[in-house]
This record gives sequence, C-alpha cells and structure tokens, in this order.
Amino acid sequence: MKNPSTKVSAWWKEYWISVLSLFVFLLVWELVCRTGLMSRHQLVPPSKVFIVFIKKWYTKSPDGALLFDHIKTSLTLALTGFGAAVLIGTPLGLVMGWWKSVNLLVRPIFDAIRPIPPIAWIPIAILWLGIDIEAKAFIIWLAAFVPCVINSYTGIRLTNPVLIRVAQIYGASNVETFWKIGVPSAIPMVFTGIKLSLNAAWTTLVAAELLAASQGLGYMIQMGRRLARPDIIIVGMLTIGLTGALMSYLLSKAEQRFASSRSLSD
Repeated sequence: MKNPSTKVSAWWKEYWISVLSLFVFLLVWELVCRTGLMSRHQLVPPSKVFIVFIKKWYTKSPDGALLFDHIKTSLTLALTGFGAAVLIGTPLGLVMGWWKSVNLLVRPIFDAIRPIPPIAWIPIAILWLGIDIEAKAFIIWLAAFVPCVINSYTGIRLTNPVLIRVAQIYGASNVETFWKIGVPSAIPMVFTGIKLSLNAAWTTLVAAELLAASQGLGYMIQMGRRLARPDIIIVGMLTIGLTGALMSYLLSKAEQRFASSRSLSD
C-alpha cells in the first residue's frame, strides 16, 4: 500500500507540471504578439485578452451587450435544446433498444436523419419556426438528440441476458424487467450520452446564433469577426470553453451522486 504522503507528493508534481506548461504556452503567445510575428489584427496577446475579458463584465462596447448577458442568452438557448434532447432522446433510445418492434419502426427514420449536419437544417428551421429562439433551440436539439439516442440504445442492449432470464423465471413481465433490470444496467451509457449531448449542444451554439441574434456568445464572436477584433473573438471562445467545462463538471458530479445513491439503494 502506498504512503499517503507519497500520493500527495505525486499529485503536486503533476499539478505543477500542468501549471508550468500553461505558463509556457501563455508566455510564448505573449512573445509572438509583442515581437510582431503576428499582426494585432490577427492575434492579440493574452494580457490584452484578460483585460478585455474583465471589461466586458461592465462595458457593452463594441458588440452591444455585457458578457453576463451573452452568457445568460447562450445558456438559455443551449439548455433549452439540450434539455429537450435528453427528455426525448434518452427514453426513445431505451425503448428502441428493448422493444424490437419500436426499433424497426423508428430506426429507418433515425438513420436517415442522423448523418445530416445540424447546420444544414438552418434554412428549413427558419421556414418552419422563424428566427426566434425556437429555431435556434431546434438546431441545438438536433445536435444533442443523436448522442442521447445512440448511447441509451447501446446501454440497454448491453444488459446482461442472464439477469433478464432470471427476472423472467421469477415471473417478471417484460415491462417490469425493462424498468428493474434494463434501465439500471443502461445508466452508465445513458450518462455518457448526456455528456456527449451537452458537448454537442454547446459546440453547435455558435452556428445556432447565426440566426438573427442580438446577444449570445456566438453572436459576440461573429461581431468580433466583423469588427476585426480578435480580442473579442478569443474572449467569446474562452468563455464558451470555460462555461462548457463547468457544465461538464457539474454533470459529472451529478452522475457520481446518482451512482452512489443507486449503489446504496441496491
């Protein structure tokens, strides 16, 4: 058994290696910009990006909104599409994986829609839903829907057939076996699908906000491009990355809590 102090020492070593690599990256970035290797219209140093990031919390220029307003708008949009994808895609995948008749009915339509990129739906989304939040949420829903279905389907298909057979021997109906054996067995894959869906929803955000947006992180990036402001573009990109990482972290914590409570109940 390893000494706890040895584990702590190893953790600190890995931590400082990560910090050092990040510091070197930022230093090289700063030097590239300061020495003129890249024009200020192409790239700005991280020191300026940090200053702009702070200013955007209390200054609306040059894109017309505070950073908080951009984050709020993007979160509302992304979580609307993501939530609808989880609520529809997860049960659909579980049911498709358990009942062959449902799979035969839905699978051809799903396989036909799945390869189409969400961005390709933008023109028809405008025709159907206009240019308000509904059309944007629809694009995000399409991106997040597919991972939910696929992982839920795969998870329940991997249910141990021995457990299913034991449940049948003890007189459990197909529906009871589904709820008590199939669904709990699929939970790890379901959460994997939810994580992938969250990532897909967040990465599709910029494309969705091309639809006549006036706020949002994607809109902020587009405005930075139009104004030739790489600092605004990078602040928007970093904010998307940090917010997405925070949501993924919270989702991982929710998965751990759910798994621990489920193990205690078992």
